[in-house]
Amino acid sequence: MQILVRFAQSHQEFRIPELLSVAQVCGFELKIPDDADATRPFMVLDLPDEHHARLLARRCILIKAVSEFWATGATAEELHVAVKANEAAWRPYEHTSFKFLVGAYNQTISSAEQRARMESLRYMDFDGKIDLKHPELVMEWWEEYDDAGELSGLPRGGGKGLLRQIFFSRAIEDGSARTLVHKFDVKKRAYFGNTSMEAEISLLMANQTLASPGKLMYDPFVGTGSMLYTAAHFGAIVFGSDIDGRQIRGRGTEKKETPGVESAARQYGLAGRLLGCATFDVTRNPWRRGGLFDAIVTDPPYGVRAGAKRLGRKDLTKQRTSPVRLSDGILSHVKPDYIPPTRPYELADLARDLVRFARWALRPGGRLVFFLPTVTDEYAAVDIPTLEGMELVANSCQDFGSWGRRLITMRKVAQDDGERPEFPLEGLPYGGGSNGEEEHVPAHKGFRDKYFAGFKREEKE
Repeated sequence: MQILVRFAQSHQEFRIPELLSVAQVCGFELKIPDDADATRPFMVLDLPDEHHARLLARRCILIKAVSEFWATGATAEELHVAVKANEAAWRPYEHTSFKFLVGAYNQTISSAEQRARMESLRYMDFDGKIDLKHPELVMEWWEEYDDAGELSGLPRGGGKGLLRQIFFSRAIEDGSARTLVHKFDVKKRAYFGNTSMEAEISLLMANQTLASPGKLMYDPFVGTGSMLYTAAHFGAIVFGSDIDGRQIRGRGTEKKETPGVESAARQYGLAGRLLGCATFDVTRNPWRRGGLFDAIVTDPPYGVRAGAKRLGRKDLTKQRTSPVRLSDGILSHVKPDYIPPTRPYELADLARDLVRFARWALRPGGRLVFFLPTVTDEYAAVDIPTLEGMELVANSCQDFGSWGRRLITMRKVAQDDGERPEFPLEGLPYGGGSNGEEEHVPAHKGFRDKYFAGFKREEKE
């Protein structure tokens, strides 16, 4: 069965990875056509039946609607030829109540033009009742126009763009998952901060983790918990940690019974799926064994609003290797007011360490989903950390112009957990540099300095 997918007009590079992930969650294999173009608002997919189309519409955040594909053409004339050739698809509905929906992408179609398009299908000769409120059949006519006006040779529409393609289909279901963007809107949340991930992206990340009932998800840079809520909504059991407990607890917690992250979890009715949150440095984590998690999902701090930290002194020459005993004989680190020293966590080190940690902490087949900021002009595919036993599944860019952030999805293909990784303060080599070549340094190294320096240059210009 051929299904026409109509996408929401956002996050084009995330569309295909989300389709594939949701299909996997729903238990069926989806093959993306070789000629599929994720930058276009429409895509035709081959699915086993209508039920599978509904599954995608109810889970994919980027789907606006799905319909049964009936015909297409580069012009109205071509479309009518295709509709007549596929009469077997629509003839069974000739006695049902129906209505037409005419729409366009990158174009406005007047009411008179819409009526003209409907009347051009008069040859279908339906004798059912026209019902605009509760029809049994909704037939959709969608026109796609290019937004650059560069598709020469195609007929012009009523606006500035050039007609690219027309689709005719039978409506199946609107994308109900889109409503979750409003439900998890950060501005409506009981607890959030200036680094809280926006709802649409956190939902996309949850889909990439394959979140579903019974799975255990972990966010090692949990902050205010955005990724926990969306993963828990899809049924997962979630746990978070952060080196800064204030992000988890929130302010004024002594006056609140359910402070911080927990208050938002209760707001969404998800407190029962929140195992809890803890304060610790992920490089000095308390996990006693590997192979614990079905997914690790996180948005590590990269210095634009808040920088990543890890335990240790900035000046390694002052780093102590043994506990300090105070004059009263008590060890300094056991006092209730003790604040351990922290040092900046270089983004390139963090990304590499996160993959190493995931290789050990994930179950076989588990996924690591995280954002990696990049400088647009300097990024190269080799910048993505690689490791034996971890396989890249998807790499989607959210472009902000001179910089962007890439949603990296990796899968643990190793069947063993390997040795527990160590994370020395001095850092480890980034890899590469074989055969006498220099070691490759990823473009996101020193991202914070590049980010602010780049914007200062743009302001001066």
